[in-house]
Amino acid sequence: MADIVVDSKGLACPGPITELIKAYKKAKNGDRIILYATDPGVKADSKAWCERTKNKLVNIEEENGTYKVTIEIINKK
Repeated sequence: MADIVVDSKGLACPGPITELIKAYKKAKNGDRIILYATDPGVKADSKAWCERTKNKLVNIEEENGTYKVTIEIINKK
């Protein structure tokens, strides 16, 4: 299991999700993707992505305009 950190701060939609997908392609089951973004749309987008791909949204935190989204990869085929 590894943590894959993705910094998409400053990117507007669909940038953060595009970066998430790139990280997902390299990930394995059990890995966690930690996505940092400043676009508030990342909250809804990451929830929708997890529902669609059947991966686990662990947490979304916000501090000083930066969102930290943690996703656990559980459905990588």
